Amino acid sequence: MKPLTHQQIIDSFRGATRSEIKRVTFPADFDDTDFEALNFYGWRDRKIPRRGYICVPHQGDVITLLLTQAEAVPKRRAMCTWCRDVTLTSAAVMFSTRRMGSAGRRGDTIGVLACEDFSCSRNVRRLPPAFHRHTDLDAIRAEAVTGLRVRVEAFVANVLSSADA
Repeated sequence: MKPLTHQQIIDSFRGATRSEIKRVTFPADFDDTDFEALNFYGWRDRKIPRRGYICVPHQGDVITLLLTQAEAVPKRRAMCTWCRDVTLTSAAVMFSTRRMGSAGRRGDTIGVLACEDFSCSRNVRRLPPAFHRHTDLDAIRAEAVTGLRVRVEAFVANVLSSADA
């Protein structure tokens, strides 16, 4: 992912109101972010506990979505839909975001189970478990990175697909 500025992220929001965008709080370590090691940039708002944001390269552009964590938490450990991390380094929680266009204005949302700290990019870049010793670990890792990119972009495309023509 290419490095981004605060302003580029703010300008790329979709489906959020002006007042919601005004209240966006960036992480304190934003300037230290290694964007090259990310498939997408995700963070939690430290002032609004159930709010998160993802910034995703999509079809040559950057799309930022506001996500709201569901109040209910899964009763059992759930797997992240995006990174499919099996070592469960962080909990997967339900996030939702407004659909685009008139559907979103009517209150329609789309949800996803994702790592609560958006650590997906780090998770897919970890070496696979030891039982993969006699396989090509770099190929497994590359496949996981590609899978994450495809699944996150599909989520964004699904959110954007309901935009009015």
